[in-house]
Amino acid sequence: MLNLGTASAHAGFTHGVTLARERNQGEDFGGPLKRLLLGVLLLALFGIFIIWRIDSPRVERFRAQITDAVVPSFDWAMSPVTGAVNLLRDFQSYQRIVEQNRELRRELQQMKVWKEAALQLEQENARLLDLNNVRLDPRLTFVTGVVLTDSGSPFRQSVLLNIGQRDGIVDGWAAMDGVGLVGRISGVGNNSARVLLLTDTSSRIPAVIQQSGQSVLIAGDNSVAPLIDFIETPDLVRPGDRVVTSGDGGVFPGGLLIGQVAVDPAGRLRVRLAADYERLEFLRVLRHHGQDRIDTHGAIVRPSGTPLTNGDHDG
Repeated sequence: MLNLGTASAHAGFTHGVTLARERNQGEDFGGPLKRLLLGVLLLALFGIFIIWRIDSPRVERFRAQITDAVVPSFDWAMSPVTGAVNLLRDFQSYQRIVEQNRELRRELQQMKVWKEAALQLEQENARLLDLNNVRLDPRLTFVTGVVLTDSGSPFRQSVLLNIGQRDGIVDGWAAMDGVGLVGRISGVGNNSARVLLLTDTSSRIPAVIQQSGQSVLIAGDNSVAPLIDFIETPDLVRPGDRVVTSGDGGVFPGGLLIGQVAVDPAGRLRVRLAADYERLEFLRVLRHHGQDRIDTHGAIVRPSGTPLTNGDHDG
């Protein structure tokens, strides 16, 4: 049995030596073979480069024949690349469609907002067309002046005009920008006049809200939208109602447009002025000499200068 074990060990050792020898032989042959293949590949690539760089009619025909023979057979190899490129293009097209859809939704939302604004403007335009037939007192005339300086400050807001006493300007007359009331004359010189704006804290204008007919007082507070004070029934007032001068006190003629009712974040009623305060270049000063004083009851309905009849009595 000892001989059998020794023989087995000897056979195993011999087999191992044989495997190691074969492995070494394989490595000895594999290295040169790889270097040989690499050299052949480099030579082939160099030959192709040389052939493609030679400028000769014969070589050109040879290149054309190779191209005609090789390129059509490579369609199957280019199919995955072509499919991948088409898939990428389709994905990019899908992204563009999604982005365009999102942009169209935003534009649709904006169109809804513009539609609502257009409807409101249409209603307002209809009201203004109805009011177009209303005319002010034909006796009212105006003098146009150029705004020279703007002395707006946190404590006083006024502008200076290039017209004054030489043009017949009187302290207290109303000044407009052609659309809405801007303020009143507060200080007149020979060649200039100062206009106290409606936004000044010392400005108090009697007015009326047309839709509800309520008399109010427009009080400036150095903001772009003066307050509405002394209103009897605020529930009857709606944002957008027109505010005009009432003519009370004989300071201003009645019916001059001031602006529209608005509500501030604190819930207070204000006037969104119709005049463009950011571009006050020319102002119209209305000549208003006050209302005629009525001393008799008959003078209310009897034109001035008409003699009294037997039925009239002096009051």
